Amino acid sequence: MAVKPSKNSSYTEISYTEGHWKMLSHYREKAIQIISVFEKFNLLAITHGSIARGDITRKSDIDVFIPETQNSFLVETALDSAHLPVNNRLIVQATPNYAMKAHIEVDEQTTVSFPLMEMRRVEREFYRFGGEINLSQLKADIRVPGVDKRLMLIEPTENGHIESSIIGREESTAKVLGISAETVLDRVRALMKRDSVGRTGVFVKRELSPDETFELALKKISENNPAVRRRMKK
Repeated sequence: MAVKPSKNSSYTEISYTEGHWKMLSHYREKAIQIISVFEKFNLLAITHGSIARGDITRKSDIDVFIPETQNSFLVETALDSAHLPVNNRLIVQATPNYAMKAHIEVDEQTTVSFPLMEMRRVEREFYRFGGEINLSQLKADIRVPGVDKRLMLIEPTENGHIESSIIGREESTAKVLGISAETVLDRVRALMKRDSVGRTGVFVKRELSPDETFELALKKISENNPAVRRRMKK
């Protein structure tokens, strides 16, 4: 069932169970393992979403993101050095205006991604909108505020979190998250549209063959897709 945005303006306090804290610790240990591998190769990575905020469920993913464009060979070499599997490789572009990204599926729950072209500010701040943390924050057991798919602001507390709708509170939410109001409004529009018309898919999503690099696949796509070429020039 799709998660729908909430317009409830009240604040709700959620207390985590002992099982929740143990599950969060397990998820974070896995994220630490992957991000530590990348740091050995001078690749700075973050994790984002519920794992950064703390409001995970059993369906939560472990998403590791390298914010800067990288040589894909270096990223895959880092994973191989730690004997982390590469089960699937995809090139994904959400819309013609968004940067194309490499997605490496480590397992059903864990994905590593990085941009294949420069991102705009709104794109980069998307990760802080949902909450993002780096390796040192993970090790220090820090949780940060962020917004979930219901458009609820999750603010960590000692015992769990407080949640409240950001609809109508976009500017104050931007201040809490330390990002631009433009980014918050962009995400609100996108998620409210998804709620009204449903998921519309992504602009580009292609699985790589075993002998392809991300760079080669991007070149092939751009040769046949004018919109991708225009985005690359930007």
